[in-house]
Amino acid sequence: MEKLTTLPSDINIHWNAISPLLTIRNEEEYEQAITRLNNLLDEIGTNEQHPLYHLLDTLGTVIEAYETEHYPLPNCHKNDILAYLIEEHKLNLSDLPEIGSSDTIKAILNNKKTLTFNQIQQLAERFNVNIQVFYASMYPEEIALAIKENQ
Repeated sequence: MEKLTTLPSDINIHWNAISPLLTIRNEEEYEQAITRLNNLLDEIGTNEQHPLYHLLDTLGTVIEAYETEHYPLPNCHKNDILAYLIEEHKLNLSDLPEIGSSDTIKAILNNKKTLTFNQIQQLAERFNVNIQVFYASMYPEEIALAIKENQ
């Protein structure tokens, strides 16, 4: 068997200590990883200079990979996403004046109107989600219309 010379000689010792922190094979390990991530977030926050910041970042990536495989997002339309965010944040239609009137939001939710590019940007910012959350659920002609309405 060929010896790995590009890795430090004591990698096995360190890997035995680290691998349980970065391995998710089942729901129990997933829950432990989430708890570990939350604890790291409480301690580190956004301090990229903290010695454990890269562990936090790597653990987040491992959790995301597990979630992508085991909890795929349903293919839903942008109005469903908006309805979910409104419900999740316990908002009324009048709580989103930056998007429009209650009637406008109702028309969007009932798929009678489409979200404009500006509305999508404002929603992404308000709910602290990636703008792609809305675009991934749009049909190509809706994206073209949203961009056209923004011009």
